[in-house]
Amino acid sequence: MAVLFSNESDILRKMRLIEWLKAELITHIGQLYQAMAKNSEQAIGEGLASVVVSCYMLGRRLGISFESLDKSVLMQVEQDIKKEREVEKWFGDSSEFQRHLRQKG
Repeated sequence: MAVLFSNESDILRKMRLIEWLKAELITHIGQLYQAMAKNSEQAIGEGLASVVVSCYMLGRRLGISFESLDKSVLMQVEQDIKKEREVEKWFGDSSEFQRHLRQKG
């Protein structure tokens, strides 16, 4: 395969990688759904981790640094707390996640 694409431009190679990462993200989401159907805690955890990692890799290829994405995630969680989304109102998950993010950072 490397021989077939050896003459492609850097831009085309980057575009191809972005498309591959998008497809990989969709694949990981499908695997996560399968894991949830099996009700396997380990498989669900691995599926969720794969989705998160894929998002970070795709973000990096789209010009978003890991640090910037971390900040955006924290801002999103803070907005969810202010909006009192159901997951926060009923279970306090957003506040708990916010504490987790701040402790590790």
